[in-house]
Amino acid sequence: MNYREPIYLARYLDVMRDRLPSQFLISRSIMADFNMESSFSELWELHDEAMKSFRGMKERITSINELPPPATSSLLDLKVAIANKILEKCYFCDRRCGANRMKKKVGYCRIEAVSRYSAEFLHQGEEPELVPSHTIFFTGCNITCVYCQNWDISQVPKSGGPILPDELAKIIKMRRSCGSRNVNFVTPTPHTHTILKILNTLKINVPVVWNSNMYYSEELANLLEGVVDVYLGDMRYGNDECAKKYSNAPDYWKVVTRNFKTAYTRGEILLRHLVLPGHLECCTEPIVKWTKENIPKVRFNLMFQYRPSYRANEYPKINRSLMPVEIQKAITIAREAGLEDILI
Repeated sequence: MNYREPIYLARYLDVMRDRLPSQFLISRSIMADFNMESSFSELWELHDEAMKSFRGMKERITSINELPPPATSSLLDLKVAIANKILEKCYFCDRRCGANRMKKKVGYCRIEAVSRYSAEFLHQGEEPELVPSHTIFFTGCNITCVYCQNWDISQVPKSGGPILPDELAKIIKMRRSCGSRNVNFVTPTPHTHTILKILNTLKINVPVVWNSNMYYSEELANLLEGVVDVYLGDMRYGNDECAKKYSNAPDYWKVVTRNFKTAYTRGEILLRHLVLPGHLECCTEPIVKWTKENIPKVRFNLMFQYRPSYRANEYPKINRSLMPVEIQKAITIAREAGLEDILI
């Protein structure tokens, strides 16, 4: 189908073309003097104050040449410190399992403090405005989709190589010099602490893409402000019943809609909706309607790539591909809702 340039990713395109600085570079220029012995609440108070300075600077800067030098103790340093503390009683995702990952105690995601990735490469298969996208596939996941096409990565969190932030930062720099338009962190939520460390080491300007299921905590959303340029977010289900059945994600609708609303005020959104067979009325329609009413100025990718994978054969309703009539109906739903920036 015909491709049309995005309407609502203007800042991303400016960062990609080195006209504006990525948000993480602005955070690295904001002073945040803190003591690691401070209490958690004190660190969050300092964070909230520093974020006011970040927002002001982000509004003022009209060129990458206006970016101040890195601070000796920065807002990004503070975000790294807070993320490390969260690891001691983890609540990066909204399960809030409280695992002490610093002591190799794992929660639902089964990921320890050391992050691993299965692959990194210049991806040509993402949305057109993202490619070539330097895509980094982390292992493990905080939800469990029964039809996951990457189950060999998401369900085997100890596969892949351990990440050394300095080394991966060098790779990101190399990929950028080879033409990457962004750095695209896939399944990032359990690895937030590692990603912040990578960005704190990175010496180049590059848009940060948070390729996420959007099932994360409010505290994590606060850490992401000032770091993420584009929220490449999945919105799969229009109700909690389907989300629990197929992805074991309790309170899905409340959590994901909350995070999309927050992201809408803090960055730009490329929303992905993977159409599931037999789920147009219960999922596609509510998602399209909610998007139009709550976050209308987003790039909306209506996706028809579903195929039954992993354990989909255990669920007869989704153990098939989409029918042409379902594809056409989903397109009609999106267009009749009045969404302005649809990618099909």
